[in-house]
Amino acid sequence: MSELEIIQAGTVPYEDALTWQRQLADDRIAGRLSHDVLLLLEHPPVVTLGRNSHAAHLLRPHGIEVFEVERGGDVTFHGPGQLVGYPILDLRAYKQDLHWYLRTLEQALIEALDLLAIPAERNPGLTGVWTRGGGRKIASIGIHVKQWVTWHGFALNVTTDLADFDRIVPCGIQGVEMTSVLKEHGAGSGEQLWEESVRAVVKGFEKAFGVNSHPEGCARQTLSLRTMVAEPRL
Repeated sequence: MSELEIIQAGTVPYEDALTWQRQLADDRIAGRLSHDVLLLLEHPPVVTLGRNSHAAHLLRPHGIEVFEVERGGDVTFHGPGQLVGYPILDLRAYKQDLHWYLRTLEQALIEALDLLAIPAERNPGLTGVWTRGGGRKIASIGIHVKQWVTWHGFALNVTTDLADFDRIVPCGIQGVEMTSVLKEHGAGSGEQLWEESVRAVVKGFEKAFGVNSHPEGCARQTLSLRTMVAEPRL
């Protein structure tokens, strides 16, 4: 059974997190990192454009950082209250199949939401995780893979201000309704929901990927060697 190091990194600027995950992926490919890693963090407000993005789907670019990145997919928003996960996995230890990986990422989040008492599912033909019979999107997924090592990942809306998605056409899906753990619950403490969501996601990964997870260790050193500083949640 593979080992998965969990790093809860707090709030990390997007550019720093991008540098971090790219370095971890390079280390995993080169054999300098001997195990898989799951970065769990939060970003200040930012919009990212994937390889398949369309300029028309970025409706209000003013007042926010925008990054073009190598992940698949269209446009997405990251911001406070959104649990972002970057799995750095060597798929040679699992299955060398990108469709399998996407579906297993979805399953990990479906399992997590089940632990949070939120029924969730796939929406046929679309990537991500949905609630209400496919009527609301609660999690987005966009990945990149090099030599079977993954980076980029998923974004689960926990207490996200859903009005921020008005800046974009989320994932390029016209008319999509975004939702969050808080909205599906209808009430709850933001900090409590965040902590419960983190625990649920870790358990979801353990079940879907068949891994043993453990707290952060040597992979955190990649961050400390750089100028980036992760900030705790407020």
